Amino acid sequence: MTDNLAPLIARETEAFVAAHPKSAVQAEALALHWLSGAPTHWMRDWATPFPIVVEDAEGATLTDIDDNTYDDFCLGDTPGMFGHALAPVARAVAEQLRRGATYMLPTERAAEAGALLADRFGLPFWQATLSASDANRALIRWARAVTRKTVIVVFDGCYHGMVEDCFVELRHGRTRPDAGLVGQVFDMTKTTRAVPWNDVGALEAALAPGDVAAVLCEPAMTNCGMIRPEEGFHKRLRALTLKAGALLIIDETHTLSTGPGGATKAWNLEPDALCIGKAIAGGFPAAVWGVSAAFAERIASVSQGQGRSGIGTTLAGNAAGIAAIAATLKEVATPEAYETMLAGTEKLVSGLNAVIARRKLPWCVVHVGARAEIVFAPAPPKNAAEMRAALAQRELNHALHLYLINRGVLIAPFHMMMLVSPATSEAQIARLVDAVDAFAGEVAP
Repeated sequence: MTDNLAPLIARETEAFVAAHPKSAVQAEALALHWLSGAPTHWMRDWATPFPIVVEDAEGATLTDIDDNTYDDFCLGDTPGMFGHALAPVARAVAEQLRRGATYMLPTERAAEAGALLADRFGLPFWQATLSASDANRALIRWARAVTRKTVIVVFDGCYHGMVEDCFVELRHGRTRPDAGLVGQVFDMTKTTRAVPWNDVGALEAALAPGDVAAVLCEPAMTNCGMIRPEEGFHKRLRALTLKAGALLIIDETHTLSTGPGGATKAWNLEPDALCIGKAIAGGFPAAVWGVSAAFAERIASVSQGQGRSGIGTTLAGNAAGIAAIAATLKEVATPEAYETMLAGTEKLVSGLNAVIARRKLPWCVVHVGARAEIVFAPAPPKNAAEMRAALAQRELNHALHLYLINRGVLIAPFHMMMLVSPATSEAQIARLVDAVDAFAGEVAP
C-alpha cells in the first residue's frame, strides 16, 4: 500500500473542481449566509473541497447542477433507503398537504399507520416524532420515569442521534464525555455508562449496581463503523437486562435495512422498546418509537403533569408525516423490495471480497442486511476500539471517497458505508466494484 496518497488526492481534487464549476459558484453563495457553508454542517463531511449541489434524484441515481450523475449508495445516510422520489410517498404527502399538513389532531390514516407498525415490528403501542433523536430521547426519559432509576448504559462508539445522554466514550476502561457534545455543562458520565460492544462481562458489571433504567443499543453497531454482534451476544444482553430490572431499547435507525421488520424481527430480538427513524417515512422527516404492552402500562401509571410531559412536540405526528409512514409501510418497504435489496447487497459484497482477495489487500467487508462497509483491517473489528484503529487511516479514507465521487459513485461520507436500495441496479453495483478495484490498482499495485 502506498504511504503517500497526497499526489492522488491532489489530482482527484483538481478533477473534482474542474467537473463542478456551477457547484463552486453556489458554494460561495451558500457560504454568505449558512454556517459551515450549508444548511447543516453534516453536508460538509464529504471528501470534496466544496459541496456537490443537487439538481434532482430518482431511484438510486442523483444528478447535480453540473449535470454529473451518480450511483447513490449513500441515500441520504439512510432516509432514502428505498430510493429517491418514491411515487407512493409523494402521492400520499401531496394529497395530505392539499388538505392540511398538521392539526395537532389525528387523522384516519393514523389508525392505519399504527396498525401497520404493530403488525410489522411486533410491539403494540407507538408514538410519532420528527426524528430518531427525539424518539431515543423520549424513550430514555420514559425509561427513567417508570423505573425510577437514573443511569442508562450505551455501547462505546454509539451514536443515537443528537441525544445528549449518549455523547460519551470509553477510554482506558472509563466512561468519559465525548468531545463532540459542544456546549454541554452537565457531566453525562454521572448518568451514562459506556461498555465495549460484544463484551458480556463489561455489560454485566455495568448493570450490577442495580441503578440502570435502560440499555440503549443498535442490533449491530453502524455509526462508528459496522460491527456485528458475536454469536449469543443479544441473548445474553436480554437476559442480563431482565435480571437487572433494566429496560432494553433497540435503535433500528440504520438496521431497518436488515429486513421488513428490521433486525429485531430478522434476529428474533425481544426489546421493551424500539426506535425507528430516517427511512420509516420514505425520506419524509418522521420517526417513531414503540413499546411493549408492559412498558405502555407503566408509562400510563406515571403522573405527567397538566397538559405537558416535556416529551414530544406539537409537530410530532403531523398528518403529512403519518401519511408518509403509512404509504412507506404499505407500498414501499415491501418484502419484495427487501428481497431485491438483500440480493443486490450479496452481489456487492461478493464483488468487493473478490477485489480484496485478488489484490491481496489488508481489508475486509462487513455487512448487515442491505448495508455493507469496507474496513481497512484484515478482519472485522469486534468493538469500537478496534474499529477506531482501522478508521485512523484518514488519508486512505479521504482518497477512496474522492476517487469514487469522481467516478460517479456516492457512498456515505463518514466512513466506507454503502447501502443498496430496491432501485439499485446490477450495473450500478458493478460500477462501484470496478471503481474500488481501479483505486486499489493505483494505491496497491
